[in-house]
Amino acid sequence: MFVTLSSSSSPPLRPRLYGLTRASLETALADQGYPRYRADQIFSWIYQKHLRSPGDMRNLPGALREGMAEFYDLELPEVAAAHASRDHLTHKFVLALRDGARVESVSMRTERRMTFCLSSQVGCALGCTFCATGLMGLQRNLGAHEIVAQVLRMGDFHAWEDPRFNLVFMGMGEPLANYDAVVAAIRILHDPRGLNLGARRITVSTSGVVPGIRRLAEEGLQAGLALSLHATRDELRDRLVPINKRWPIAEVVAAARDYGERTGRRVTLEYTLLAGVNDGAEDARRLAELARSLPSKINLIAYNPVPGLSWKRPSREAVDAFAHRLLPIAPAVTVRHTMGGEIWAACGQLGGLTPEA
Repeated sequence: MFVTLSSSSSPPLRPRLYGLTRASLETALADQGYPRYRADQIFSWIYQKHLRSPGDMRNLPGALREGMAEFYDLELPEVAAAHASRDHLTHKFVLALRDGARVESVSMRTERRMTFCLSSQVGCALGCTFCATGLMGLQRNLGAHEIVAQVLRMGDFHAWEDPRFNLVFMGMGEPLANYDAVVAAIRILHDPRGLNLGARRITVSTSGVVPGIRRLAEEGLQAGLALSLHATRDELRDRLVPINKRWPIAEVVAAARDYGERTGRRVTLEYTLLAGVNDGAEDARRLAELARSLPSKINLIAYNPVPGLSWKRPSREAVDAFAHRLLPIAPAVTVRHTMGGEIWAACGQLGGLTPEA
């Protein structure tokens, strides 16, 4: 019952099953004469029972099982390398993509939760000056199937022991510069027949792609938004986050404010502290006042060293002092606990760096 168009010069590209939303799969199956509920069954096998061979999907008719294997691309990228932190709470995964590109993702375990940190691009075009990924430049966008594959590979590694994990798009790349693939992946992972992840367990981090922020607010997904701010003055942010020259702080904050008000979610203001650069008393005052202007919380990140970059990580005392300056004014402040620094898996360190043996 499967029909595919062919070319005399080359075989057709098969749809990537792990990049199809349930609605897309329903439509494809209906076009082949199958009832739409077959898409529910396939999603359940893949994302809830974690069985991905069509032959194992016993409630599907034989013709459909055979057709899936022939006409859908069921391949997942291989894990080329997996690195564990000394405490085994953080793992960095390097996936080998079909075209030879490599992409990194990270799992982090705390007492409260498991978090999967996902990449949306191979490299990044934004060139943030304290980030290893920015040094790579942009190689290409990831497809939705390659984003979903990161979750499946990390879930398999951890034997799906915690079904309540969080997803953060804070790995390689700018998620809102690969908007369609990121949103498709979120819909697949959020789907009640998929992994059924609550929207409040999903966070999209952006350096400030204003049209993407406004578009995401209209999706009805209720995902969290994190804004990689890192400076409170345009002059400094132009240097640290060059996309600020296109969408300056006031414009980015206005879009984030609208997002928070429309979704009912507090926006996370991510602020990487660079010793002697953006960690002074006036920086804290301006950041606190900015945070009060929208439904938000501040997440402070001590800079994680990257080979070849000259920025310095502030001392723990300096980070604490900065946080205390914020607390009387800002609505909420947290300090991110560094995880995986020794395997180049901490915030800002993804970019092909290999831990020493």
